[in-house]
Amino acid sequence: MSTPIIRARGITKRFGDFTAVNDLSISVEPGSIYAFLGANGSGKSTTIRMLIGLMRPTAGEIEVDGVDVLRTPRRVRDRIGYMGQKVSLYQGLTLYENVEFYGGLYDLEGAKLAARWAEVAERFDLASVAEERIEELPVGVRQRAGLAVAIFHRPRVLLLDEPTAGVDLRNRSRFWEIIQEEADAGVTVFVTTHFLEEVELCDWVSFIDGGRLIADAAPEDLRTRFADGYRVEVEAAPAKRSAVAESLAALPVTLDKTANGFAFSSERLDPATLLALERATQRENAVVHIEQPEMTDVFRRLIGSNGAAR
Repeated sequence: MSTPIIRARGITKRFGDFTAVNDLSISVEPGSIYAFLGANGSGKSTTIRMLIGLMRPTAGEIEVDGVDVLRTPRRVRDRIGYMGQKVSLYQGLTLYENVEFYGGLYDLEGAKLAARWAEVAERFDLASVAEERIEELPVGVRQRAGLAVAIFHRPRVLLLDEPTAGVDLRNRSRFWEIIQEEADAGVTVFVTTHFLEEVELCDWVSFIDGGRLIADAAPEDLRTRFADGYRVEVEAAPAKRSAVAESLAALPVTLDKTANGFAFSSERLDPATLLALERATQRENAVVHIEQPEMTDVFRRLIGSNGAAR
């Protein structure tokens, strides 16, 4: 296993008698998309501010890309890109004036700035709005511009705090395409979101509730623990159903007869199950429908089990 690029150990943040984050430890692998979830007030944004050095924890240790954030917070900001819930672009300035400002923070000027802007403007479809003031841009364009600025200096770690809030479905889809492109290029993406379907696009997911980490696993593992499993329906012609049943007989599942074939539930779609389904489709011309547990249901059960454990 590679060395984590983000590592927090026992971080706690208190505001007087109120504990916003309580003894939180997380570890993020390089090049992964890491979802950090929780309800409003759960401690998500406070955690991100501590990770990027904008807020000092009451206790604990934080390391990002080999930098001790508590000792040298300024050094870590050169290695990360950050986009908050509200896009950090200055109103009253045009988009390109914002780009010039942020580029200057990372010694990107003159020909270097122009070359980098040309790349980013094409990729994010921003060239046509370069001379427009930020407050005049539609929400979706403004969000894309915020992400463009966040990655302008090619950071190794990208932290996004609810980046698609208020964005329409089409722009959300484009936004996640860019996030996945960044991860494919080796950038580590740490993202908070209220849209649980976006968790399907992540490699790892953590849930925080009341300032405490209550789950930290791959999405598939959370489904196994906090859902009823996958529902699989296999449709086949009447003459083929006996053969389909034989193909599935070795699986540790209970086959239920349906009007058009069979159905069963399974905690996981392991290789043996997928192979049996593939054989049924290829040999017996069966049609397979798979319904996976919704992350909304997983989240509901997770919160419920945490509440019951208190």
